[in-house]
Amino acid sequence: MAGMKGKQSVRDMILSLGLIGLMAGVIYIFIPHDDSEPPLKRVDYRVELLTARRAASYPVAAPEGLPAAWKATSVRYDGSEFDAWHLGFHDPDGQYVAIEQSTQKPAVFIDTASQGAEETKTTQRIGDQTWQRYTGGRYDALVLKAKGSTTVVTGTASFAQLTKMAQALKTS
Repeated sequence: MAGMKGKQSVRDMILSLGLIGLMAGVIYIFIPHDDSEPPLKRVDYRVELLTARRAASYPVAAPEGLPAAWKATSVRYDGSEFDAWHLGFHDPDGQYVAIEQSTQKPAVFIDTASQGAEETKTTQRIGDQTWQRYTGGRYDALVLKAKGSTTVVTGTASFAQLTKMAQALKTS
């Protein structure tokens, strides 16, 4: 009888594991799965914008009049180093567009903000300003150098979308 007890406990353990596996499979099949990315939360950047406009040594730019399909997703202002302003958006096509401004040396700032995009010979007139185009492997950019600061509109979006953002920028 003692030998039979050991075989019975092994058999019971295997049956228990099989039953647990079967139940886990049933639960997996009947529980809905969503493998898509969670929707990005829209951020309200008004307070940070007011703070940046009070503290920065240059006119801080933010878009006005963009359709609701443009979703603000990130914002920050760092006055401790180069008065750095960042405002990130997802455009209606799901691409990323960011406004970056700083008093940092233009060459260093543009390289960082555009993630290494290279200056092209193409300029673009937007409003009464001339913007320089930059192209890169990851981001493209439109760059405006002004007295005391540099503005970069950059991201994975097309130049058409970058242009829409640059057209919407206001500093007041």
